[in-house]
Amino acid sequence: MNQSFDMKKVDEIIDSYGASQSSVIAVLQEIQEHYRYLPKEVFSRIAKRLGVSEARVYSVATFYENFSLEPKGKFIIKVCDGTACHVRKSIPILERLRSELKLTDKKKTTDDLGFTVETVSCLGACGLAPVITVNDKVYPAMTPDKVTELLEQLKEQK
Repeated sequence: MNQSFDMKKVDEIIDSYGASQSSVIAVLQEIQEHYRYLPKEVFSRIAKRLGVSEARVYSVATFYENFSLEPKGKFIIKVCDGTACHVRKSIPILERLRSELKLTDKKKTTDDLGFTVETVSCLGACGLAPVITVNDKVYPAMTPDKVTELLEQLKEQK
């Protein structure tokens, strides 16, 4: 087991939900919030403490799209590619982000874990298209140049 994972924190999270089998999703959500992803090293601890199989914990973690088994960056940037955003040129924004951060459709997170860039089907802000979010904060009417400026501001915060 990787020593960099604080099992004490995992136990605190489990204890806060009463260590019951019905708490699997809530426990996974809070662990992901803490680590920004679900480290595989914590699955056996969760399973043991909640009285479920490790396979069940893993199947829940892989079934729901919001869970990630890969480390994510401090800034999670979601680029909407729904119809309204696509028509209003969201792809050049995505391409600029990937270019400036040296990412691809396969490599979504920078090596320093500063940024993760993902595409989503819809952010529910079609009237503001094209839209991106950074850690769930909405940035409307984006352009490639606006996204470059935003990246510079975020890099200063990193």
